[in-house]
Amino acid sequence: MRIVTAQELESWLASGKVLEQDTRGPKVAALENGLFLKIFHTRRHPVLARLWPSASRFQRNTMRLRQIGIAAPNVVDVFWLDASRGLSGCLYTPLPGESIESLHTRSPSETRALLPALAAFVRTLHHQGIYFRSLHLGNILYLGHSNFGLIDVLDMQFKRRPLSRWLVRRNLAHLEKHLHRHKVSGFPLEILLESYDRS
Repeated sequence: MRIVTAQELESWLASGKVLEQDTRGPKVAALENGLFLKIFHTRRHPVLARLWPSASRFQRNTMRLRQIGIAAPNVVDVFWLDASRGLSGCLYTPLPGESIESLHTRSPSETRALLPALAAFVRTLHHQGIYFRSLHLGNILYLGHSNFGLIDVLDMQFKRRPLSRWLVRRNLAHLEKHLHRHKVSGFPLEILLESYDRS
């Protein structure tokens, strides 16, 4: 991977708009050219991070998702930001959609109408053997016409067969915990789960 200098990174951030950050700094920024910059602040040991950088894993996951017909960002470049610390990044074309969490905040009735299609989408992921540990309403985008896509797909495993019932329950529990942790009020989780069982 190529190395992006500190000056180039600063230029991107200065001219773009930071969309997500934490105590370690910016995580996602929208750039002037329409691409998104994603920065991976890894907690892995630098040696492991250099062997298998987060940006490369993210790119691999997006490619595998699109290969099986699931909408995901299109990564156009991966690079090192600080190779000594295993800090990597990528540029990608964002999906043209709205997160389910944002949609629920803006229009709960519209979200409720989408629950059967959303449940079928999640069940499709599980049937395809996709275990997405970061499965929550902020990482599922509604793309229109009852279609959905995934973002922030670094923490993902591709199994050779459909997920077991235990893994399905565990994955859905991640979704429930996110709702409580982020205090997403009024989301009809019970209806979503009922729709999942019927789909």
